[in-house]
Amino acid sequence: MSPTVDIVHEDLDVLAAMAAEMDDYLKSEVLYWPMVHGDMPKLTLGGYLMRQHRLQYLADMLNDAERKKWDTAVHQFQAALTEKVVRTEQRAHEELGVRARQWGTYLNDVQRQRAVAAVNYETAVENRVMAAALVHFLQAPPYQLDAGAVSSLETLDVGLRPHWQPGEFVWPSVWQKAYPQAEYWWLYGRPRRT
Repeated sequence: MSPTVDIVHEDLDVLAAMAAEMDDYLKSEVLYWPMVHGDMPKLTLGGYLMRQHRLQYLADMLNDAERKKWDTAVHQFQAALTEKVVRTEQRAHEELGVRARQWGTYLNDVQRQRAVAAVNYETAVENRVMAAALVHFLQAPPYQLDAGAVSSLETLDVGLRPHWQPGEFVWPSVWQKAYPQAEYWWLYGRPRRT
């Protein structure tokens, strides 16, 4: 298999595993849920939503069995949310706050030690992507997005712009069509090192 296909399959496997555990996750008080499969990232709403977002743009790369797996995962996710609107909204806002704080901490590190912090940008920007996925999720009914959360992210974005060096898409190119540059500008380049 090609590295591109491997990336898509891995994303689909993680999405399916997260969807299968979403109901238990939402009933818990744990923000970062350890997955049954220990080799997978911890389950969060943002992690699930980020993968669902990019996989919907890559559906043409999935074969019939994989599309069925995708459909099952999305259905399981929707079923897990049933009758948990308030809980889901609370959990999404909780994670959004954490992701914004983590992103802000990284950006502070960039300002203090640009050469060191900018090296890890591809990993650190995942917090910003998950925050965006959570914002999009909370903007859709029946949920309500706290305007303060959006304001916080916008403030961080404004602070990053003077230190920004536009460039190539920082993640694997297969994901690029899920993240148009106009909306996800912070995935196209990196903070200046000097």
